[in-house]
Amino acid sequence: MARTKEISGDLRKRVVDAHQAGKGYKTISKEFGLHQSTVRQIVYKWRKFKTIVTLPRSGRPTKITPRARRVIVGEVTKDPRVTSKQLKASLTLANVHVHESTIRRTLNNNGVHGRVARRKPLLSKKNIAAHLQFAKDHVDKPEGYWKNVLWTDETKIELFGLNEKHYVWREENTAFQHKNLIPSVKHGGGSIMVWACFAASGPGRLAFIDGTMNSELYQRILKENVRTSVHELNLKRRWVMQQDNDPKHTSRSTKEWLKKNKVNVLEWPSQSPDLNPIEMLWKDLKRAVNVRKPTNIPELKLFCMEEWDKIPPSWCAGTIKSYRKCLIAVIAANGGHTRY
Repeated sequence: MARTKEISGDLRKRVVDAHQAGKGYKTISKEFGLHQSTVRQIVYKWRKFKTIVTLPRSGRPTKITPRARRVIVGEVTKDPRVTSKQLKASLTLANVHVHESTIRRTLNNNGVHGRVARRKPLLSKKNIAAHLQFAKDHVDKPEGYWKNVLWTDETKIELFGLNEKHYVWREENTAFQHKNLIPSVKHGGGSIMVWACFAASGPGRLAFIDGTMNSELYQRILKENVRTSVHELNLKRRWVMQQDNDPKHTSRSTKEWLKKNKVNVLEWPSQSPDLNPIEMLWKDLKRAVNVRKPTNIPELKLFCMEEWDKIPPSWCAGTIKSYRKCLIAVIAANGGHTRY
């Protein structure tokens, strides 16, 4: 149990006397019921300052008792979204009156810091199982297999900046635990819709989606961009196209179109954007476009095209080269979210 009172001067003198008598820290610790580090500190102070008296402190002692500290850490562990204001109110009910900054400092000293919560799709047990199975089925695929995949996706890009940030209390290396995430729904907002593809050899075509996206429009985008991209990216004969399980992608008419045009599709688990390396390209694209601060839709489209074309093929190649690490991370997370 942590001490709440200072060690008496008499006890400190007896510790120093025992040390002068030739006793070791371990022996003194057992004799007086003190921790070895406490004995060491008492002796160190006596050696350096020739005193056992408490020296002036740089500030007043904290009002946070060990029990209050455990309560605070326990509450943020159960609910990482709790605010310091709510924690203050909780402590006030326990007759502990402290400032919010004291609460934040206490959490920081215990390895818990306020961080921006990552946005990840909400995963059901079925999604997690499919996520894990895909990783296990493909983790041993050779690198050459992934180099022959055309990765595709759609995203929304906002005219005025990135999404609002949300903070949670969490420890280091816990960013992707379920309780520390902000669930997001795909295509939750934005100004323009964009479809694009890429492969290990570089970025492919980028197309803007004007109007409501349906199976017919999706098939038109594929017709106008996929074969051209495959040719420009020099994919081999047995290339495979990746797409997610959006209803427009899996509708009967789209499946018939893919079969008629002899497009082999990679079987894909639902709610798995972290398995698609194009997400990294989207992130970089949105950041680059946001830095340029477009003021209208035509500018937004122009900047998107320009920044997409700037993506170096070497970056794409590196992303695919490390894809096996992504699959290993999914297996390590038992099908849950990863940093990818």
